[in-house]
Amino acid sequence: MELIIQILMLFIIINCIIKLSFWKPWQAAIFGLICAVFVIWGYQYAILQSKTQLADYLKNTKIMQDSAVLITIESAICFAFCFAALRNMFGKKIKRWVQPLYWYPSLLLFPVLFYILTQIIFAMPGTDFTTISYLLAVGVFIGLPALSYLVRYLYPEKELRLEVYFLVSLFVCIIGLITTVNGNVTYAAVEEPLNIKALLLSLGLFAGAFLIGYAWNKIKWIIRQKKELKRKSLQSTK
Repeated sequence: MELIIQILMLFIIINCIIKLSFWKPWQAAIFGLICAVFVIWGYQYAILQSKTQLADYLKNTKIMQDSAVLITIESAICFAFCFAALRNMFGKKIKRWVQPLYWYPSLLLFPVLFYILTQIIFAMPGTDFTTISYLLAVGVFIGLPALSYLVRYLYPEKELRLEVYFLVSLFVCIIGLITTVNGNVTYAAVEEPLNIKALLLSLGLFAGAFLIGYAWNKIKWIIRQKKELKRKSLQSTK
């Protein structure tokens, strides 16, 4: 169960990075600075935690149910942003009450950062806590805007990023409800040795599908640009 929750946290980070790709670089840098300040501020509470205490939190049904509500609300905000941005692409005017959706990054990122800080502290016993928090803060401050810029660079089409953002938000909502509403797994996993060949095959298929999709998207973008230039040249000759 803890592994599934960690996967959920990973997708919350990915979702936030994709959302930051819709912002300007300096805006993403400001949010990265806010997250870095939070990490430095939160280390004084992170050092008071223990592995058993965090494990008890993750097994507490009441806490998990409250987390499910927060995840559902945040996912609803993400869905609303997707529909609002889609309306904007079709030339429809954005209402004032919808505009704050564009400036909402992700509040769930902050407890995720706190959890990451505690895990790093547990993994590095004997290291100065202040040093760990400052190193993580620097990584967050540089990593969030850099990764958001990388996403924008790899996927310059806003429509594609919006589609991926919607799918990731949907995945976060579903896995959040599955893992937090009930801390008990209905069907226990069958214990078997790690199949390295199957794991490498799965990673290879994923990498191949990703590269094919990325190449096809680039080719489609080039073809679209050529058609657009051809259409403009025909209009200019008339």
